[in-house]
Amino acid sequence: MKINSKNLIIKIAIPLIVGGVAAFFTRDAMAQFETMNQPPLSPPSWLFPVVWTILYILLGVSSYLISESGADEAAIAEAQKIYYFQLLLNFLWPILFFDFGWYLFAFVELVILWFAVLTMIRRFADISKTAAYLNIPYLIWLTFAAYLNLGVWWLNR
Repeated sequence: MKINSKNLIIKIAIPLIVGGVAAFFTRDAMAQFETMNQPPLSPPSWLFPVVWTILYILLGVSSYLISESGADEAAIAEAQKIYYFQLLLNFLWPILFFDFGWYLFAFVELVILWFAVLTMIRRFADISKTAAYLNIPYLIWLTFAAYLNLGVWWLNR
């Protein structure tokens, strides 16, 4: 498979930009997070941007693999719709959690995001197993994030 460098860069840039804009809107989030009562296993604040950067790159690469797969255009379009829907949910979560302090609502939104990502992985698997596998760490991280979110809600209500 010949690499379409321009498309690859665009596909990686999209989730990084979405994450960067969300981070801008919630720029005081890590300082705020450190003042909250946190559940056991809460990682240090510096780990969050590192993990999210890696996950956004994996998301971009998986989206690229789908777009360049040569699969049926309708299947690609359907998979990309779910991809962009979960990216929108991903963008909204930190705003709900940090800016609005709606911890329980953010948890519910995160559960919806989790199911959207699971659906995305299934659709991606129909087109490219590699693209699907690249999103398994994302689903695992979202599971951990849901635990943290619920714990923060419970301990800070």
